Amino acid sequence: MATTAGANGANKSDKFANAGAAAGGFVGAMGGAFAPPINITVNKETAVRGNSNGGQSRGRDSLLPAPEFTSPAQVRNYCNTLRAAAVTLSIEVAMGAEILKGVLAAVPDPEGRAFGSRVRAAKVARKMQRSADALRDAAKNAAAAYSTFQQEFEEEINRVRHRARRPQVPQMNWSQQ
Repeated sequence: MATTAGANGANKSDKFANAGAAAGGFVGAMGGAFAPPINITVNKETAVRGNSNGGQSRGRDSLLPAPEFTSPAQVRNYCNTLRAAAVTLSIEVAMGAEILKGVLAAVPDPEGRAFGSRVRAAKVARKMQRSADALRDAAKNAAAAYSTFQQEFEEEINRVRHRARRPQVPQMNWSQQ
């Protein structure tokens, strides 16, 4: 097998290997040094209102609409809202995991081990990252739920859809001559 060598004698296929290693080393060395300042503001609005369905109303304090599935539009709305909320929460939890990892890595190790705090911080952040992954999976499953609903109930949906949208065909009026 013949390989072409450059001016410095390196294989052409290994052309970017050293650049990647150098960049990875730099990111690894500097990764624990940067902790971005983050301010979190939470505004919660609550509204007290009377309802006639036994206290089952979903107000502003809920991320999801009421689980009333009496039409395909309500199923679609619920699945889309769940998907959007899960994606947003997944991103926020993943960012929180990275921030937590950076903050905990800065805590001195009680036994004085060289990278003890980083190892412990990674263990803690890994659990939070798994939560972010679970939220991402929840978003995927919400989209898949609506897709499966469309596949399984296609006949019923099409039957109503065709009845609801009759095409307007111009009709010949034979009485006018």
